[in-house]
Amino acid sequence: MKLVVVTGLAGAGKTTALHALEDLDFYCSDNLPMPLLPQFIELLALQSGIRQAAIIVDTRNGEFLEKAAATLKTVEEAGHDVEVLFLDAPDDILIRRFSETRRRHPLAGANVRADVEDERRRLSVLRGVATSVVDTGQMSVHNLRALVLEKYGRASERLEITILSFGFKYGLPVESDMVLDVRFLPNPYFVEALSAGTGQDVPVRDFVLGSGEAKNFLDRAGRLLELSIQGFGREGKAYATVAVGCTGGRHRSVAMAEEIARRVRHLGNVSVRHRDLGKS
Repeated sequence: MKLVVVTGLAGAGKTTALHALEDLDFYCSDNLPMPLLPQFIELLALQSGIRQAAIIVDTRNGEFLEKAAATLKTVEEAGHDVEVLFLDAPDDILIRRFSETRRRHPLAGANVRADVEDERRRLSVLRGVATSVVDTGQMSVHNLRALVLEKYGRASERLEITILSFGFKYGLPVESDMVLDVRFLPNPYFVEALSAGTGQDVPVRDFVLGSGEAKNFLDRAGRLLELSIQGFGREGKAYATVAVGCTGGRHRSVAMAEEIARRVRHLGNVSVRHRDLGKS
């Protein structure tokens, strides 16, 4: 059985992630009491065709949460493939999300900020055993869904490669395996005729890719990526995220990410995502 445990802070997107997994034919359960997990997996194993499951585990588990890490270890030792996806976001963003949705925090204490701090403390053990930690602070629900689909969606033996453009001023993508910095390239933002466009527009793309620095960088980055991605495959890695960053994530990184994706398509199943394209 493949088991994905979705955990993390309330408001960080656990329900969105679980819905995406459900669309990928995972058998899903929200807030399963942890002592029941071994029996849950055993029951699913008896059902023909069910080979992958996903559950949400968070502070609603109450006192059962204290033994969550030990329970997951027991399940792993029984021969099941367990991944722990921990979703997080900055406190201020979590508090704002609760304010916007007018939902109660699961801990329902004196105030939301204190609840978030208490929740972080209670979930610290699960964060310590997490296979992946994703900061959803700058993600929309659509971005998070796309990430989950990229991470768990394909059963092909080929490596799943995501080329992700981003803007450094919005922070590094925590899911990245490699980061390429293209801020040294000539910036279309300072060209009046190009500033309003994006790296997906032909004039902007031609401006970015046409410089000698860009051509030299692409040649060298291509060799580096081929070496690294082939190594990931030999190590049994199922997916890899290559992040390409410029200042704002609209011009240089977008054009370079599209070109890099074109050059590495022979190495695996390649998808492109532009994290900050719609931001000002």
